[in-house]
Amino acid sequence: MSNPLKKTMVYLGLADEEDVYDEPVAETPARRERTSERSVERAAPVTPLHRPAVVRQPTAGTVSEILTVHPKQYRDAQLIAENFRDGIPVIINLSQMSDADARRLIDFASGLSLGLYGRIERVTSKVFLLSPENVAISGDGTLAPADAEAAPFTQ
Repeated sequence: MSNPLKKTMVYLGLADEEDVYDEPVAETPARRERTSERSVERAAPVTPLHRPAVVRQPTAGTVSEILTVHPKQYRDAQLIAENFRDGIPVIINLSQMSDADARRLIDFASGLSLGLYGRIERVTSKVFLLSPENVAISGDGTLAPADAEAAPFTQ
């Protein structure tokens, strides 16, 4: 009774049920063998992908220019990022920005300097220096006294 139509007719009482039992066909083991053969055939050797190691070598040279930026809005961050990415030190003067935008810009500049292996240093309360990794900054190393205006930028 492998015919679905015949099964439906028997269920509805339109045909008599036949008591014929079919012997299971030996196709089941053959299918298992075929599936194992298929899996063996489909298995392909795996070639590992070797990624080239990134070796950062700082470019030795003198700094021929330093960019000074007086951003007025946060969207001026693109100019800072493009020049810093090209290895140009950037001085950011935040005196013309609102405290909220200045905070966002400093957060962006911190991430930028971290991502490109540079440094960010505070020069005054609202002036910051972004220096690439190949630029050495020298100074007396003392911090300026705390300023009330610098409060939004201290962490």
